[in-house]
Amino acid sequence: MKLDKPIFTGAAVAIVTPFDQYGNINYPKLAELIEYQIAHSTDAIVICGTTGESAALDMVEHIKAIEFAIKQVDHRVPVIAGTGSNDTAVAVKLSNQAEAAGADALLVVTPYYNKTSQDGLVRHYKYIADRVSHPIIVYNVPSRTGVNIKPETFARLADIERIAAIKEASGNISDVAKIVRLCGDKLDIYSGNDDQITAIMSLGAKGVISVLSNVAPEGAHDIAQAALDGDFKKSAELQIHYLDLINKLFMDVNPIPVKEAMNIMGLEVGDCRMPLAPLSPADHEVMVQTLKDYNLI
Repeated sequence: MKLDKPIFTGAAVAIVTPFDQYGNINYPKLAELIEYQIAHSTDAIVICGTTGESAALDMVEHIKAIEFAIKQVDHRVPVIAGTGSNDTAVAVKLSNQAEAAGADALLVVTPYYNKTSQDGLVRHYKYIADRVSHPIIVYNVPSRTGVNIKPETFARLADIERIAAIKEASGNISDVAKIVRLCGDKLDIYSGNDDQITAIMSLGAKGVISVLSNVAPEGAHDIAQAALDGDFKKSAELQIHYLDLINKLFMDVNPIPVKEAMNIMGLEVGDCRMPLAPLSPADHEVMVQTLKDYNLI
């Protein structure tokens, strides 16, 4: 059966995966980050998503990070586990292990690199959905995966048991409107772009899965909450206020800028794993000034 209520409303943090000086996952730091997020109004934790460098984690690390986050959160907010893969069987395995660990929902990105057709997308998600017991958020991010889910395909996915929501990061507002028209209340929508929170929520989205939340959790929460409260004027004002910071967090490939920002802020989350590289010295200085402008350092 479809859910009676959304998996979450508001702003979920697409939390970074902190690494120590040896490149291993820094679990004490991850615990600190989770506590910081919960203390500063974050409405849900998304672990092992794109921002969490899931593509650079091996299977053991991936599952251990999910298990750790679930235990640390301890039911205070929903935990959504990134379990997508370009290999459908691997996505099922990750999803089943995340369910066993106690995840509240699964974030399943479209198959990347090998890609697939629109029919292939439906087959992929139905195969996964038939083998899990928890709600799925379908993650559409064509800039990262090379494949875009069309609104008409979302209408087909909406009829599949356990597909409950979508994280829409195509950047195409017109497509979001079409998805709403075609799917109605069969699918909840979350913005996957921090610069479009207000716009997508004005079309009926329930919130955002946010990179911004890593450095300004209350800011992202407040943009979304104002929209949930029907105060789109306030939401838009906050959206515009944070726009420069949001843009700087995407001046390079995510999560390079947000990790750089967090390190500048003293959060000590470590570097990204290769092949990602640190910001250039010039962009580093731009980030320092931006964080000063927002009183974050």
